Amino acid sequence: MDTEDIVSTKMEQIALNAKRLPDVSFTSLSHHMDLIWLYEAFKNTKKYVAVGVDKVTAAEYKENLKGNLKLLLESAKSGRYKAPPVRRVYIPKDGKKEMRPLGIPTFEDKVLQKAVVWMMEPIYEQDFYECSYGFRPNKSAHDALKTIWRGLMKMGGGWIIDLDIRKFFDTIQWKHLREVLKQRVQDGVIIRLIGKWMNAGIMEEGAIKYTEAGTPQGGVISPLLANIFLHVVMDKWMHEIVFPLLTGKAFEVRYADDVVLCFKNKEDALRVLKVLPKRLQKYGLEMHSEKTKLVQFEMPKNGKRCYKQKERQETFDFLGFTHYWKRSRKGKAIIGRKTGSSRLSKALKKIKEWCKENRHKKLEEQHKIMCSKLRGHYNYYGINGNYRMLSTFLMEVERIWRKWLERRDRRRNLYWVKMKKILRKYPLPRPYIMHSSV
Repeated sequence: MDTEDIVSTKMEQIALNAKRLPDVSFTSLSHHMDLIWLYEAFKNTKKYVAVGVDKVTAAEYKENLKGNLKLLLESAKSGRYKAPPVRRVYIPKDGKKEMRPLGIPTFEDKVLQKAVVWMMEPIYEQDFYECSYGFRPNKSAHDALKTIWRGLMKMGGGWIIDLDIRKFFDTIQWKHLREVLKQRVQDGVIIRLIGKWMNAGIMEEGAIKYTEAGTPQGGVISPLLANIFLHVVMDKWMHEIVFPLLTGKAFEVRYADDVVLCFKNKEDALRVLKVLPKRLQKYGLEMHSEKTKLVQFEMPKNGKRCYKQKERQETFDFLGFTHYWKRSRKGKAIIGRKTGSSRLSKALKKIKEWCKENRHKKLEEQHKIMCSKLRGHYNYYGINGNYRMLSTFLMEVERIWRKWLERRDRRRNLYWVKMKKILRKYPLPRPYIMHSSV
């Protein structure tokens, strides 16, 4: 049995025990973590990424891999491990001037976090509801999109709470998270390590800052901690307490902290919207009152309401797509999905910035990268009914490419006749559909 099979077998055993004992909190998990476990965690940690505060690359760490992993194992289990601060950098936020902070942990920290995730994930995968899709094995954003499409079509539309939790990842408090974790995990080694990561601090411009809340920025373990926290705060509460009290049909779809609650009756939606702030406040979270919306998304009657040009139908955005009602080829009302305007603008801005910075490179090299970028866009946004927006994206990309090729030489104009010759020699991939609705 190779090392991968050994770790896989242990994880399966943890999962079986968690399924067999749904109300038990596990006190002994860290004994699974040995050198083989850490070695597999090392193999599955991304290698070609930015370095943390210690400036150690994956290649450098590998030079003395056995010795490094042995020291890591001993320090983690003995309690001597000191979580290093996270290096903070800033990146543009959704194509805006506003910058979003991004945390970069050390490589060794990522390895240890991966090892802890593997001990906890098999337990919580037995507990999580099907409505949760973010950062889970064998689940994707497109699975979430299918679920919300099918649910609303089956229900005939309804009223939607598009929930926004203000700065969710930055406001999770350790005391609340610890209470949630101990419902299923009370292993001292694991709880101690997570606490150290929560309080490790952030290094910015050479100075370390300590925060009172927030999950480890950029950490491998952050998505799992977020799912565990919202499983208790939202999913379990909605399914076990809220839904049974409603008068009509309702369902939830969640991708990490992107939450959509769908109700057949307006009264049910209003009741839940009223108690949501108190529920979140109980766990130290805050509902963003301006961004959280109640959307009337009822199916048009007899194909009238949403098809008139002068009447504006309410829509909602989820995972980069705008959802709206439209008429099918057979004349029936169905839910359409198109690339959200902000996502389209962001994607085009990235293309523009790349073309500007690389306009002097050879056409062959530019063409190769441009094709890769377009395929990446199609692979995500290539969903049934979105072909027109994909074509718009391609048209805009061609326009941007022409603009920056023209600026390679200010003395001449690159007219569309010449650009079409370039596109015949270096054709960009045409739009294609990758995902269906059902």
